[in-house]
Amino acid sequence: MKGEQQSKAGTPAGPQPEELRFFGTTWLDHGGHYGLRRLGVALGSLAAAVAGCFVLRFAYQGLEIANVGGFVNTLVVVMFAVCSAIAFRKTWEGFVRRPADPAREESLRSLKAIGFIGSLLAYFVRSLTEAPGEKLRREEYEEAVTRYEKRRTGRTGNPSARKKPKRR
Repeated sequence: MKGEQQSKAGTPAGPQPEELRFFGTTWLDHGGHYGLRRLGVALGSLAAAVAGCFVLRFAYQGLEIANVGGFVNTLVVVMFAVCSAIAFRKTWEGFVRRPADPAREESLRSLKAIGFIGSLLAYFVRSLTEAPGEKLRREEYEEAVTRYEKRRTGRTGNPSARKKPKRR
């Protein structure tokens, strides 16, 4: 923040914005080619999702060549579809709010890895409107700035300079 008081280390006093992957802190003022970065993230996540679909298609063809049977083929398709849907939902929720139970989110990591296409599609859809996670980070940052300003302006001088009351 320009014009804000500097601390001894040279960083601005008060809360600092959290960095976002691929965006750093440019999401705060939409500077530093923010629009191009959003476009790049959108196209990159969509391209990665399409590439992932091709990889899964080749894996499915490998199962057909191996002649493992219709039940296994169906099971694999259903598993990837369900995992992708769950991964999409959990990734989308991560853009809106912090997880209530981080341990549970950690336990879902492997499921989200299997459903990576859903996560990539959530990233693509969110980057069409904003940097993924920008709204959450902006709300948290503005709340922190408000609390900081309230604490800073609520003080009335240096407490050590006050005169101590005389004891009788």
